[in-house]
Amino acid sequence: MNDKYVHGYSDKESVRLKDQSVTLGDLLHHDTIYPAGSTVLEAGCGIGAQTCILAGNNPDVHITSVDISPESLKAAKKAVSSAGITNVTFSHEDIFDLPFDKDSFDHIFICFVLEHLSEPEKALLKLKDLLKPDGTITVIEGDHGSAYYHPASEHAQRNIQCLIDIQAHMGGDSLIGRRLYPLLVDVGLRDVSVSPRFVYADASRPGMVEGFTRNTFNAMVEGVKDQAIKLGLIDKQAWDKGVRDLYRTAEDDGTFCYTFFKGVAVK
Repeated sequence: MNDKYVHGYSDKESVRLKDQSVTLGDLLHHDTIYPAGSTVLEAGCGIGAQTCILAGNNPDVHITSVDISPESLKAAKKAVSSAGITNVTFSHEDIFDLPFDKDSFDHIFICFVLEHLSEPEKALLKLKDLLKPDGTITVIEGDHGSAYYHPASEHAQRNIQCLIDIQAHMGGDSLIGRRLYPLLVDVGLRDVSVSPRFVYADASRPGMVEGFTRNTFNAMVEGVKDQAIKLGLIDKQAWDKGVRDLYRTAEDDGTFCYTFFKGVAVK
């Protein structure tokens, strides 16, 4: 697995991921509920931000959470322990070379991972083999091309495009949300259902403005500044203008919209 994570592994990125999980927890996870006694594989747990929500919503299942980054796993273990969660086991693994037997899990959960992989189809095929017959796989991904906002800004849009281009340069696809359905169908899964999860933020929803517009999306774009300038995609002056315009959308007369996609399929 390519472990080049476009957003990096800084403390600031960890804070962003935690803010994102808290802000979007209900929107993305309220309907991910597994039968008691189920075995669940979380493929790519990162720092455990989604793990805590998944495990908290499913206290009577056993979750095996894996990740390729030792640093992220250490943070995930700490997060789960701090939350008093006891139904998660962690393992340092590569999604493309998992040590589990075929038909090992009742369900598989994968969130914000496929976008970083150069071969998402191969990853899904590997994971499919680990599912028991009639088991489900749940996949959640964003789509940076779905972002739109007021006031509109060519400068802000250019910054967002820098993030999209950098992720593509690293072998990923930050527009993958829109193609979840064909991805799941093409690997032979059945009963595929994809639902859009729409984020909308304005001054009447201050929690969403702070948690998503400022602390999730804008912080994510800001995080690739050095890479964008180094690659010659933009100069510092234009970048800084774009960032100011992105934060302008978080003011009282601004709005911000974004769409996540959640796919569920059966083996």
